[in-house]
Amino acid sequence: MKKKTLWLTQTAMLIALLLVLQSVTKGGGQYVTGSCVNAVLAVAALVAGIGSAAVVALVSPFAAFLLGIGPQLLPIVPAIALGNLVYVAVLWVITKRHKLMSTRGVIAWLTASVCKFLTLYLVVVQLLCRILTLKEQQIATFTAMFSWPQLVTALVGGGAALLVASALRSSHNVGWV
Repeated sequence: MKKKTLWLTQTAMLIALLLVLQSVTKGGGQYVTGSCVNAVLAVAALVAGIGSAAVVALVSPFAAFLLGIGPQLLPIVPAIALGNLVYVAVLWVITKRHKLMSTRGVIAWLTASVCKFLTLYLVVVQLLCRILTLKEQQIATFTAMFSWPQLVTALVGGGAALLVASALRSSHNVGWV
């Protein structure tokens, strides 16, 4: 029972942090909001584990949609969730219980960032922009949003998360897994 309570508490705290950051940075643009969101996703994967990280990764784009952040086209939202899931899964698989401030941590951070970028680029730009009935301006906007800015925000957020997660993992007074 204690483990389930800890998982639920961690996941709820991460979702609350995510919602606050999405709301507060809403006017800051893709680079600010995206970097903050990726930092929360990465901390979830690196500290709370894959279960919490997956829930946060799935909630994030739907919350952003409801808050009016990012693309207001519902078919794009599950693609963003997929990109988030890829990001947290790669981070978690490569690092698991290993030291974060190490070569392995850096490899996980870089690999997860590239995988998220590729997932979003392939699914949104190369697939959805071709099969959905979109105007040229929408295609141009989605192409701009789901190309290299995704790599930048994943790198910035993941880099910040490595520092935060490393500190959280080393703290014995914090009930994180």
